[in-house]
Amino acid sequence: MKASKLITAASLILATSLGSTVASAADKIRIATEGAYAPFNLTNEQGELVGFDVDIANALCAKMEAECEIVAQDWDGIIPGLMGRKYDAIVASMSITEERLRVVDFSEPYYSNVLAFVAPQGSDFDASPESLEGLTVGAQRATIAGQYLEDELADKVNVKLYDTQDNAYLDLGAGRLDALLSDKFPAYDWLRTADGEGFEFKGEDIDIDDKIGIAVRKGDPLKDKFSAAIKAIVEDGTYAEINEKYFPFSIY
Repeated sequence: MKASKLITAASLILATSLGSTVASAADKIRIATEGAYAPFNLTNEQGELVGFDVDIANALCAKMEAECEIVAQDWDGIIPGLMGRKYDAIVASMSITEERLRVVDFSEPYYSNVLAFVAPQGSDFDASPESLEGLTVGAQRATIAGQYLEDELADKVNVKLYDTQDNAYLDLGAGRLDALLSDKFPAYDWLRTADGEGFEFKGEDIDIDDKIGIAVRKGDPLKDKFSAAIKAIVEDGTYAEINEKYFPFSIY
């Protein structure tokens, strides 16, 4: 009987040890972000990924007590990379859409977004239907802004789509675009830079009930873990500290 108990105890210890090892391995999370969407995700002069999304990802990993690695991935390939298991999650200001929900799961939203037009100061463009007619308007490809231009305004404007937001800014600054349609918060950040001087928001915000979440593969329990961690960093004030670092108003 003693021997049996010892074997059972030893088995329990071994099982517990193995369980801890598995849990530890499972807690190593690889996260992708774009690295070209300031101030949410960008690469600094030292080659490091920084920005709101990166800070949020690090805060969530700390709350989950998980070891995380954040990697850069071009936007056009970011969902295929997730499906191909190059990484486990996407924290890259990705909008939760019906189309994306067919292939990935999303956490609860970690911020909300509206769209806005940006154009040169003093231009006649005021975002009204009449002022849009015949203009060349840009947006980043495979984004809510790009989709909105193609779905709602393609009969009025010449739509020009870009692989990155930065390239859209470059063409706007060079006069190759009459206006840019963008998520408002990155555009707000760009307007505060030297490159954004001479430009301004035009017209009213376009509120399309756009919610931003963390994408994971279908059925992955990381979805619920991220959702719980988002709630926790909001409640303990960590989210507000990160928000204040980038914006003088709440984007939650």
